[in-house]
Amino acid sequence: MRVVIVGCGKVGKAIIDSMAEDKHDIIAIDNDSDVIEDVTNTYDVMAVCGSATSREMLLSASVPKADLFIAVTESDEVNMLSCFLARRMGAKHTVARIRETEYNEDGLNYITKELELSMALNPERLTAETLFDQLKLPSAVSVDNFAGKKLQMLELIIKEGSPLIDVNLMDLRKKCAVQFIACVVQREDEVYIPTGAFTLQEGDKVAFMVKRSDTHKFLKSIGAVQKQGRDVIILGGSTTSYYLAKILVSNGFSVKIIERDEQRCEELAEILPAGATLIHGDGMNHDLLWEEGIKSTDAFVALTGTDEENILISFYAASQEVPKVIAKVNHAELADLAEKLGLENVVAPRKLVADALTRYARALKNTLSSKVETMYSLMDDRAEALEFAVLADCKLVGIALKDLKLKQNFIIAGIIRGKETIIPSGDDKILEGDSVIVVATDAHLYDLSDALR
Repeated sequence: MRVVIVGCGKVGKAIIDSMAEDKHDIIAIDNDSDVIEDVTNTYDVMAVCGSATSREMLLSASVPKADLFIAVTESDEVNMLSCFLARRMGAKHTVARIRETEYNEDGLNYITKELELSMALNPERLTAETLFDQLKLPSAVSVDNFAGKKLQMLELIIKEGSPLIDVNLMDLRKKCAVQFIACVVQREDEVYIPTGAFTLQEGDKVAFMVKRSDTHKFLKSIGAVQKQGRDVIILGGSTTSYYLAKILVSNGFSVKIIERDEQRCEELAEILPAGATLIHGDGMNHDLLWEEGIKSTDAFVALTGTDEENILISFYAASQEVPKVIAKVNHAELADLAEKLGLENVVAPRKLVADALTRYARALKNTLSSKVETMYSLMDDRAEALEFAVLADCKLVGIALKDLKLKQNFIIAGIIRGKETIIPSGDDKILEGDSVIVVATDAHLYDLSDALR
């Protein structure tokens, strides 16, 4: 599939990296020649330097033949205009990053419709929604939703003293009060699709699939439940902080935002609802954090514009025994280092955007047997979970799961049939019209039938 990507900053490069993994034909556009040189030296893609609002430039980048046109420059206006031009020139699908809050309130649907956008993407709002899911379930380091949130995949770390240590999954399923599937396990640098005989160890990161209605009961039954707090401190008055504070307050949370820029504090104080308190000060100052109650808060979220600050202050918050600490870290190398040093909850906005667009691109490549509806990367991009709608001609239909000859690195993790949600056993069958969730390691799935040997 031919994909044109406009804007090769942090987000753009993450999208290029993800799309290149999926073997798309990629053309990158940026108006900075140094950036273009870096892209061509790093990736096997075609890249052109110039303005994405120039008709001649878009023609030189073969935009009329594009299957997907993605604009993620720093300017919302450039993104919207370039998508509008690309659509008029013949690009089949267009996606614009639209970040400013004035565009993202009541007028976003209107803008999307009038510009004929396939998708309007807001990284800050997407990040805020992801953070909220983690704050609602503090036991999990990651929460992914499937089938309209009927099923949830929870990534948990097996900590010292956990009752899950030295327990094999077959015995755990017999003892557990609810149905679940352990889909994938990361142990140090290895990633596994576990069998029933797999024995959990301290330090393992495990992704469990459970029905959303059973989530709290499941966590309680495995000794991993953690009380959801209601007091949250957010460091940094970014746009992500604005969206997160709005979501938290509307759900009954009490929020403090610490921001060093006085003007930004005043701006947020005017637009945020009651329940969000703005503190003008330097959140890297430990005395200020003590004054604002870091020792008694339920959660701390570091959302400054500097990865290093977010990591350092998050380690400090963890040292003060804050129950839930989350850091926004965009650079993959720093995120990996922070996790290896013991920071459990790290969110990378550009990765969320790349995943969303990869998911969308795969959905465009529907086959006669299935189509991608949802996709998430797991275990530091070493595995992925996909939700497929089962169409006619799917080779898996009508066969008991225990009789399917699946590849070694695949597992069927969930089935949704109308209003029924199924955590599957070997006797269950996939039927036409189902939604099916598959977890795979070291694979890029476009079709459900790809799971067969």
